[in-house]
Amino acid sequence: MNRSYRPVLWILAGIVATGLASGCAKKTDESSTTTSTTTTPTPAPAVTETTAAPSTDPVALGTMPVAPDPPPEHIEVQHVLIGYQGSVPGKTITRTKAEAEKLAMDVLDQARKGANMDALVQKYTDDQFPGVYDLANTGITPTAQGEYPRNGMVKGFSDAAFGLSVGNVGIANYDPKASPFGWHIIKRLR
Repeated sequence: MNRSYRPVLWILAGIVATGLASGCAKKTDESSTTTSTTTTPTPAPAVTETTAAPSTDPVALGTMPVAPDPPPEHIEVQHVLIGYQGSVPGKTITRTKAEAEKLAMDVLDQARKGANMDALVQKYTDDQFPGVYDLANTGITPTAQGEYPRNGMVKGFSDAAFGLSVGNVGIANYDPKASPFGWHIIKRLR
């Protein structure tokens, strides 16, 4: 073999070896200059908190009662009144006191787990829909039309309402003196 062909053969051998080493797969990107000879499987994406179902934990939702500091001058609350037979004047309620208490605890649980308060009021209240009240604290003059002074509501309702921070859900349990109409499930709106 003629020595003048040797450099050409070495170059051709290098090109063939490089071609074999890079495999026979079709290129998908002509601008790519790197070629991988191994294939690593891509792991499935991990489930993160952003893809998880919404929480129904009352603590995580911020619906558990937390006393506001400082005490608010004015608040707005929405409530569901669960009465029992004879507890709400002018209302025909057939449930017993025990049934009312059980229902109140169920509605409280739903509200604390983030259920829509409007829907709960519409479905369960023995008061009027939407069940929203504006209240002025003790010693504060009501400023808005329709705003009630704190002592203008039953004590159990007012105490529970003013004991909540915005977004919290609480309950005024039935008490013959402090909450005579039944159980009030209360959510502080502002």
